[in-house]
Amino acid sequence: MGTGLILGIESSCDETAAAVVRDGQRVLSNIVASQVELHGNYGGVVPELASREHLRNILPVVRQAMQEANVTYRDLDAIAVTEGPGLPGALLVGITFAKSLAFGLDKPLIGVNHLEGHIHAVVMQGAGRREKGELPLLALVVSGGHTHLYLASHDEQSWSYRNVGRTVDDAAGEAYDKVAKLLGLGYPGGPWMDALAAHGNPRAVTFNFGQITPRPSAVTPNKKAIAERSGPVFDFSFSGIKTAVLRYVETHAMKPSIEARRAALAENPGIKPSEAASLCDRQTLDLIASFQYAVVGNLMRQTFAAAEAFGAKHIVVSGGVAANRELRERFTAEAERRRLTVAFPSLALSTDNAAMIAAAAWPKFLAGRTSDDTLVATPQLKLG
Repeated sequence: MGTGLILGIESSCDETAAAVVRDGQRVLSNIVASQVELHGNYGGVVPELASREHLRNILPVVRQAMQEANVTYRDLDAIAVTEGPGLPGALLVGITFAKSLAFGLDKPLIGVNHLEGHIHAVVMQGAGRREKGELPLLALVVSGGHTHLYLASHDEQSWSYRNVGRTVDDAAGEAYDKVAKLLGLGYPGGPWMDALAAHGNPRAVTFNFGQITPRPSAVTPNKKAIAERSGPVFDFSFSGIKTAVLRYVETHAMKPSIEARRAALAENPGIKPSEAASLCDRQTLDLIASFQYAVVGNLMRQTFAAAEAFGAKHIVVSGGVAANRELRERFTAEAERRRLTVAFPSLALSTDNAAMIAAAAWPKFLAGRTSDDTLVATPQLKLG
């Protein structure tokens, strides 16, 4: 009889994380070493620096996770690790460590898709464990580099996913980061924009999202995947709103105030997003609020349209952007209006973490779907 304990390891981007989870539900430890301050100096993640930090952090993070869980390595049933998608070098650090540990302990190794992990960050908390007649779930995964919609179903032990929507260019989180940088705010942009949006008028500036109809000759990273999908699709595009904000800044002569704000934050790096409203004039606050209102509105329209099209009664929203205050409030209100249920992960499990990787690995472990020593990093790994 096993212990039900899985050690999860996550290193797909700029967080080195390890967690011990029992039976795919009970989190015994969840340790995350963030690199936000390091990459904040560059306004975005620098892959080479991320890989080096993972190398420094991986061993102490895993040790701390094991100590806080108060378990030994021999107590573990399996080792789970993110195999993709993500930064190649960053993924490689986690995978190499996990493979070595699994080999040394003679324990099963389980590769996990990072996007599936985000879905299980909600499922592990109780949402999503539905009867067969209530499936499929509709899962919106919205994080720094991904904006995807999945129909998720499961039988006794195995989960399956069908991709029904994805971004054709910038993800929502990328749009937040880029617009925040454009306006002289800190990195990552999401917390700054969300905190400041509360002080502005969300209807001051109108941003429109047009229907996505890619030209047959258009070259996009997802062209092949889009062509392979069948049935209705509910894709996203956020590059247009980023460009619209840039044009607004240029036509309304906002650059001097932006440079002043950037200089003020550089002189006072300890300023928190919740304390930055005094650095922004009314025009900037209204622009931020309008940007967030439009982005959340677009996520809502596509998600609830997909729920209606596929008859999904239950929605889960996960990923870093799922921590957004306005997103949670508006999704909850709309779900109630439509008599649907919507669930979010806790704030601690919204951003990248290893507990979600261990949770996603549990059904695979029960079904005997383990990996071997040929497991490699797959930066462009798809789900569904």
